[in-house]
Amino acid sequence: MGLIENPKTYTGRDLETIFFRPMFSGDKAEDLGIRVLYNMPVPTTIQVWSPQSNILQEYSTGWSGGDPAERVQKSIEMSKIKAEVAFSAQNYFQQVYENIVCRADVNLEDLTGTELEQAETEMFRRAITENLRALMWIGDKDASTYNNINGFLTLVHRYSEDVVIPCAEFPELEVTADNVIDVLKTIWSKAPAALKALKHEGHLAFYVTSDIYEAYEEYLDGRGGDGAYTDMVSGRRELSYHGIKLVDMGISQYMPLHYNTKSTHAILTDSRNLVLAVNTADMPGSEVRMWYNPDEMENRQRATFLVGTEILDEQLLVLAIF
Repeated sequence: MGLIENPKTYTGRDLETIFFRPMFSGDKAEDLGIRVLYNMPVPTTIQVWSPQSNILQEYSTGWSGGDPAERVQKSIEMSKIKAEVAFSAQNYFQQVYENIVCRADVNLEDLTGTELEQAETEMFRRAITENLRALMWIGDKDASTYNNINGFLTLVHRYSEDVVIPCAEFPELEVTADNVIDVLKTIWSKAPAALKALKHEGHLAFYVTSDIYEAYEEYLDGRGGDGAYTDMVSGRRELSYHGIKLVDMGISQYMPLHYNTKSTHAILTDSRNLVLAVNTADMPGSEVRMWYNPDEMENRQRATFLVGTEILDEQLLVLAIF
């Protein structure tokens, strides 16, 4: 067999349970390092209730409550997007077949349509996930590429024009193992009290480009002790600075194509403050299709859905400017 010709279409409930939900739930959502909302009603609106302070009072009869809790409401602008990929028939079969043979539980003498469908679906799902991850960070509607939505980096720079966002400035600095601690320390020193107060909840994170992440890793490698040697040999699952996780945005490979400015970026915020919303339920025509085009002798894949990003509270972050 050298061709995969059976068409596959996911719509409605199948679109959610088979294709998209596995990308945005459990460990998959945690890997993105941000807050993911899936199939919230459109228009997608987030309600944020501020905690009331000083609510403890001297006991007395009757009601002596103060003002009601304040609510901040923010709508996420959703955009219609589609993903389309075409492969030559022979190359497509080889890629799908490779996904199948890597599994130990597959009988290669009896490949059913289900086995092929799972392999095709997983291959397309990985491509969409990677593109969404890049888009949610560097998306810019005014750019020539990755211009479907405004990503987090674009949003924070746009909001800084209207709102005073704490900034840590490092003019013309090249981050190295010798100065990376000073960079992280300076960013933390600029954090507002409200953001520092959230540290004990365990959701704060430094979102950094790969050069900062690698510089900090190199700094840790240079520390003495058996632990540092073990980490240098075996690697580290994740990095933390004073209990705050460092998240590599993993966008360095896209920056030369998208940004003309310096490609070093860092943001300190609460991971719940960055929201990626994906919706496949409220857009007419949302679907995932995979089919074979005999005229062009190629396999094609297409997905259509809604996506949007938002920063819930611009003042609960620190922007590093290099």
